Amino acid sequence: MKLITAIVKPFKLDDVREALSDVGISGVTVTEVKGFGRQKGHTELYRGAEYVVDFLPKAKIEAAVTDELLNQALEAITKAANTGKIGDGKIFVTNLEQVIRIRTGETGNEAI
Repeated sequence: MKLITAIVKPFKLDDVREALSDVGISGVTVTEVKGFGRQKGHTELYRGAEYVVDFLPKAKIEAAVTDELLNQALEAITKAANTGKIGDGKIFVTNLEQVIRIRTGETGNEAI
């Protein structure tokens, strides 16, 4: 089992959710986050004054997947989140030691 953590542009969130649903992943957790990478923020004009915005709004998507669905999920996220411009985001994959569904007590792949 793997945990996929994807950081994407907020306006791409619905596209990514739909793409994951199409490959059979029904459960995701979404968090609104801020951050920067190579994009390094940008400048904005507010009431005539220019200021630097260091942290840009992003959406963090987390999904637990079986090993069999991993490559399909990664491909779906990559295609759905891609704009071809700097700041499209990153995908991290980590191992999951154990998953337990609290309501039923199911463990492992059955809990996903």
